[in-house]
Amino acid sequence: MPERQSISTGSPFEAMYGYCRAVRVDNVVHVAGTVAWSDDGKVIGVGDAYAQAKQAIRNIEKALVEAGSSLKDVVRTRAFLTDISNFEALTKAHHEAFGDVRPAATMVVVSALATPEMLVEIEADAIVGSG
Repeated sequence: MPERQSISTGSPFEAMYGYCRAVRVDNVVHVAGTVAWSDDGKVIGVGDAYAQAKQAIRNIEKALVEAGSSLKDVVRTRAFLTDISNFEALTKAHHEAFGDVRPAATMVVVSALATPEMLVEIEADAIVGSG
């Protein structure tokens, strides 16, 4: 039976909706859609897609580290934008974090995220030790 580890941020939304920030099964880590939440539950970079993408990636990195992984192990990302005009801001933040790693990446424009101030949400999958 594969070993399963759940990584939680302690957010009340995790219990409310029945999910956790990340799940590691054997050497694979799946990080749920992640936004620019600060540790105190506020959205960082309101109105600034670049700042939000940077914070979302920092939050992803925290979950990966807790799962025994890192950004270097990321093999796939999925990013959701509420406005295509923020494409360059997202790609700049993504390149700064993953430039040499070059994971498979998908970007989707959506009509909205969980709250109006959220402009970017990012998911990531990693294979521990692949980086």
